[in-house]
Amino acid sequence: MSDLILFNKPYGVLSQFTDPDGRPTLADHIDDSGFYAAGRLDHDSEGLLLLTNDGQLQHQIAHPRNKLPKTYWAQVEGEITDEALERLRRGILLKDGKTAPAQANRLASPSIWPRNPPIRERRNIPTSWIALTIREGRNRQVRRMTAAVGFPTLRLVRYAIGNWSLDGLEPGQKRRTSVHLPKAPLRHKKMRRSAARKSGDAGARGKAHTGSRPPRKPRR
Repeated sequence: MSDLILFNKPYGVLSQFTDPDGRPTLADHIDDSGFYAAGRLDHDSEGLLLLTNDGQLQHQIAHPRNKLPKTYWAQVEGEITDEALERLRRGILLKDGKTAPAQANRLASPSIWPRNPPIRERRNIPTSWIALTIREGRNRQVRRMTAAVGFPTLRLVRYAIGNWSLDGLEPGQKRRTSVHLPKAPLRHKKMRRSAARKSGDAGARGKAHTGSRPPRKPRR
């Protein structure tokens, strides 16, 4: 079993435990020793951040190769259109390449905490919310995606990572849980070949032992 902390990161808090400039960090909220963030969340974003004291679990959560789904709630400037949502679903061409297809849907204004400080609002321009699920981890990806379709992100909250969500957690609150990790797969070809060779040798010995090999004919 591995230990995991679900933390609702407030706006303005860095996803690290130290900062030479004295800005708010995880150390202001988490005093559990030996825990490190599995992935990151920008200082101007809010919501779910996972921390663990297990290196294997940290790798499974954070490594882009594992493509763990992450769901974000984004408050954007303007009333989001069907065309913009469809473009997000197909993938957006950014400077670092095209994004993978995403799940994108309108979201009724969620009943969550007010942000401190509040977002900037324009008197004559409405805002709307979308739920966006991606499986990548590019720098500021959600913000760049919504801006590319003409709806800049004003507020960004990460709601879920895989099966974990921030339900029941207020900003700055944490919840500790345990995770059962499956047995790690054989990662290297040499290990796989060695295992296959051992399996083959064992099979051959088994056949010899059971007498399944036909007897040789006597020489004349």
